Amino acid sequence: PQKYWDMYPLEKIELPESYQQPNTTPSKAFHNFSELRTYSDVPKKGPLSIEMAKELIQGYYACVSFVDAQIGKVLNALEEEGLTENTIVVLWGDHGWNLGEHKLWCKHCTFETSLRSPLLIRVPGQTKGQHVPDITEFVDVYPSLVELARLKAPDNQLEGESFVPLITGKGRTKDYAVSKFKDAVTLIKGDLFYTEWTNNEGVAYERMLFDHNKDPLELDNLAEKEQYKELVVQLAVELREKWGKDFLSQ
Repeated sequence: PQKYWDMYPLEKIELPESYQQPNTTPSKAFHNFSELRTYSDVPKKGPLSIEMAKELIQGYYACVSFVDAQIGKVLNALEEEGLTENTIVVLWGDHGWNLGEHKLWCKHCTFETSLRSPLLIRVPGQTKGQHVPDITEFVDVYPSLVELARLKAPDNQLEGESFVPLITGKGRTKDYAVSKFKDAVTLIKGDLFYTEWTNNEGVAYERMLFDHNKDPLELDNLAEKEQYKELVVQLAVELREKWGKDFLSQ
């Protein structure tokens, strides 16, 4: 609806600070955002105009606000039916979204903008609207819901780990996540984002490493710098350990 577009005047939309593709970043990290180019008014190749880029950002903001309003209707319905105190609500996305960061759009990459997915959860009597910056994974959702529902999880069958301690404020020891898109595999550990592009034998032919503490926009690839050589070796080993036997699966 138009009212959601009007919430974000086009003249106030700004391009992201990371609207660039650094030379130190492997070309494999970028793509032609073919998903977006299926739309008739989007050019089939080449960069987008600044005007179109801002319109896309405006549209995304409008969409998020519209969805937010629909979620509000669901929450209101739970309240009206007297179910609020007996219902766990999870809002969960399966990927992030690029809005011009690294001059990319849509998903299909291993930058944080694509890997960081929305996960909001409301637990009656426990959650209070706080933001938890700790790392978690999709495989952690099921064991978390099982624990919250006071059910028994299957023994020795789950790779995920409950994040309920994060909800209760106790914290947990898990400090990593892994992700994979085609032949790009990523380890996220603390502030470090490490990605390898590997062949069918698991041998890396491109690497990418960002330290979010110093470079939150992911513009300075550290993987090929001599002073980070030992760290890259360490992360490569840990990446394979976390993936285990499924490292080479597509």
